[in-house]
Amino acid sequence: MLEEKHELSCPSAQPDMEGSRVFGVIGGSVEEPRVAYLKESAVVDVSFYGKLGTLQPTHVFRFAASCEEHRCAHYDGQRCTLIQRIVEKLDPVVDLLPPCLVRPTCRWFAEVGSEACRRCPQVITMIPKGDDKLNQAARMDQ
Repeated sequence: MLEEKHELSCPSAQPDMEGSRVFGVIGGSVEEPRVAYLKESAVVDVSFYGKLGTLQPTHVFRFAASCEEHRCAHYDGQRCTLIQRIVEKLDPVVDLLPPCLVRPTCRWFAEVGSEACRRCPQVITMIPKGDDKLNQAARMDQ
């Protein structure tokens, strides 16, 4: 159960959010993306994004930032509904929890524990349009 609500991080943040930092690099394929977790947090300067060409930063990196709570459409006033849908709709992709720099402050881990971590490597923030399970979990109308 969530005991301390202050200073929690969103592990599916946008690069322009307050305190944004890179904690993973997206690999795998479009059909089966996988996040490779960094050993150290990285702040990526906005000027670097130009080197990505036509790719959006969220297609290359996973970002964490301070949870915006009431400013986020996925926050219901007490919890993150996104991680609830992810746990309901996505199967785990790892048995062992991946090493993660965000876990000590991660809202998802604080709310649902290791079940979030077992699914996290397949989560990318800006997913291509489609009707796969990740898209279904991301949509709030489900």
